[in-house]
Amino acid sequence: MLTRPFARAPRTAAIIVVCVAILALAAGAFWMASDRRSGSSPGAPDPGQSWAGTDPAPEFAAGLTWFNVERPLTMAALRGKVVILDFWTLGCINCQHVIPDLHQLEAEFGDALVVVGVHSGKYAAEHDDESIREAIGRFGLHHPVVNDPDFSVWETYGVHAWPTLYIIDPAGNIVGSHAGEGVYELFAPIVGSLVTEFEAKGLVSRDPLPLNLEAATTSAVLAYPSDVAADAARDRLYIADAGHNRILVADLSGRLLQAVGTGEEGFADGLPGEATFRQPQGIALSSDGATLYVADTRNHAVRAIDTATGEVTTLAGTGKQLDRMPVGDAAAAKTALASPWDVLAAGDSLFVSMAGIHQLWRIDLPAKTISVFAGTSREGIQDGPRLAMATLAQPAGLASDGDYLYWVDPESSSLRRVPIAGPEGGVETIVGTGLFDYGDEDGPFPSAKLQHPQGLAVENGMLFVGDTYNHKVRAIDLAQRSVFTAAGAGTRGWDDGAANLARFDEPAGLTAANGRIYIADQNNHLVRVLDTATGAVSTLLLSNLGVATASAPGRTLTESFELQSVAPGAGLMAVIIESPAGYHLNSSAPSSLTLRSSNPAVFEPGESELTWASDESSVRFPVPVIATPGEATLTATASVYYCREGEEALCFIQRIEATLPVRVAAGESGEVRLQLVLPETP
Repeated sequence: MLTRPFARAPRTAAIIVVCVAILALAAGAFWMASDRRSGSSPGAPDPGQSWAGTDPAPEFAAGLTWFNVERPLTMAALRGKVVILDFWTLGCINCQHVIPDLHQLEAEFGDALVVVGVHSGKYAAEHDDESIREAIGRFGLHHPVVNDPDFSVWETYGVHAWPTLYIIDPAGNIVGSHAGEGVYELFAPIVGSLVTEFEAKGLVSRDPLPLNLEAATTSAVLAYPSDVAADAARDRLYIADAGHNRILVADLSGRLLQAVGTGEEGFADGLPGEATFRQPQGIALSSDGATLYVADTRNHAVRAIDTATGEVTTLAGTGKQLDRMPVGDAAAAKTALASPWDVLAAGDSLFVSMAGIHQLWRIDLPAKTISVFAGTSREGIQDGPRLAMATLAQPAGLASDGDYLYWVDPESSSLRRVPIAGPEGGVETIVGTGLFDYGDEDGPFPSAKLQHPQGLAVENGMLFVGDTYNHKVRAIDLAQRSVFTAAGAGTRGWDDGAANLARFDEPAGLTAANGRIYIADQNNHLVRVLDTATGAVSTLLLSNLGVATASAPGRTLTESFELQSVAPGAGLMAVIIESPAGYHLNSSAPSSLTLRSSNPAVFEPGESELTWASDESSVRFPVPVIATPGEATLTATASVYYCREGEEALCFIQRIEATLPVRVAAGESGEVRLQLVLPETP
């Protein structure tokens, strides 16, 4: 948890940092508004007291960008609801740990509770509306979110740390606040008491809050890919398709070969069509290519995939976030983890960047034990003996040259290393100076700056960094002790071509093979390729897309058509699938449509299964039908592949369910027409 001073100051002003271990946060403490006035210490909630507040909650500042709602919210519009204000910043792991608790509270209390996310971004890149919009999709947030880039709401409420949460009662008064994790157990009894108390007075509204969710109905083949792992010797590329909760296997040319995982969120071992993941972030291969290790981040687990069979097993973690540190060499399968972000195999060791506890851990693969390898668990950037003194800051991407273990610390925008073998070595910071020091500067190590980097790879003695918030790939020359930009113009977007003109959107994990750097370009939902010899950047074109279809759950577009009438007898109905302007259908995978009649005796299509593979803007099928007097409902279920045209030629999978009522009566004329128009995407 990071603390920021209350006083208004320029964004470049010094910010005080307070680092709190996750185990302390789990205990929880709740500041009542009266506690703040009296100076009392926070404590656990007293279930016997009234939780009604007395001080009115301040109004939201005007002119802010809102997400997931039709119009900006006001405190008056929220009267009748228990409101939780969640002050967060999207790169903060502690803020991410709070999300499942908020989901649980929303499910338990329904429309009597409204969560409002107040995004007060730590980093310059986190102030952008587009960055927040992508985070809302990545984290699956279905509640209102407001962008607070100048900390106006933050300062009005006197917030000092990420995450901080306020409770507001249905009368619009502040109940109290809590800084840190451990939210559900602390908040559930308070919210429940408020709902009961105010409902008895007739002051609770259970009318749904009008929402306008940011999530699109379409699903790209990849969704927020987080990491890639290349096996040049075996012509394999593994992709952590985090937004689809699965691992995709392709060859290095992009031809998809296998999907591992059902695509649904879960924590189940088994064969590729049985196993489930929850937003896996990092992947790494064993030296023999026989095992792919997976940092299954939201399951707080490390998984192993047999690359020959695709079978998934759990190597470490219980599926629950840790509440105590491991003692010595603990049994890996029985030890709870905290948001493992990346993995790296080195001989008999598997190193894990444990982002949620600001440490590196080591799994002894033969012994199946796990232990802390580096970091005291305090968040910081202090160098020194790896266990006794060194502090880390949400470690992410890992890499090794055989002598050192390298990693990036996003929350200190730093690159660091430690000897990979031998007695307790010292942690050394290569790039980076502080938890709130960041930028976009090439040059020698003392002055070079990164911004929230997440990916790391080694190629030909160079380190390549996914400099996520700078939308670049940076290169680290250890011999020359300097940093330079390998690719990226420095603005979010999607452009291939020369390195200095190419654009990315929050690139994350990297891997190297055959002189190429493969890049998980997460917000573009793509894998990009940097040729280290020419500097050219290209987009990896995935093919054989049918492999990805079954395990890519996406939202389904539903349509209901008005009643159509037709005369009895044999005839034809028209089925038309049409892409919007600026799009075309995609022949890389077979699209399909299934027709079903609720009453075949009245209206029966002569064909029930239609398939096509086309790159045209639309397809049309004349389907024979037999009609007799009466009424029926025709149901069409489709899975359609299509792509944008031009530079941002991203491809999508759209699922559609449509219903069309049909009346068959003498004297009618014309044909039944089922026209499905695919949606544009944001």
